[in-house]
Amino acid sequence: MRTLCASTLLGEFFVIGFAGLVAMKLDDVSQAAVWTVCGVGMVLSLLLCGMLGRPGGIQLGWALQVALVLSGFVVPMMFILGLVFGGLWWASIHYGRKIDEAKARWAAQQAQQETGGATA
Repeated sequence: MRTLCASTLLGEFFVIGFAGLVAMKLDDVSQAAVWTVCGVGMVLSLLLCGMLGRPGGIQLGWALQVALVLSGFVVPMMFILGLVFGGLWWASIHYGRKIDEAKARWAAQQAQQETGGATA
């Protein structure tokens, strides 16, 4: 699960940076504000990659997804991209857990075969 979620977060890192480039062209938002918000979002997405195995890591990832959607109030295209990445985040968690369960079952079967083969 962590690999899929980290891949999604890395993609978001770039999307946030590109959204900052778009928002920089807006007249009603200062460049300092744009790059402060985008910088925090980009750093948070990278830090979350390392926090996925810790308690609260997934929940913080959901908070980043909500913030990405809400950034659509500044850059309207982010509504769509935020929803796309929210869907990717959900899929990363959902299918990542299934993959982790399948890996655990496979490892248990391999361990059982090894111990069964050693006694025979």
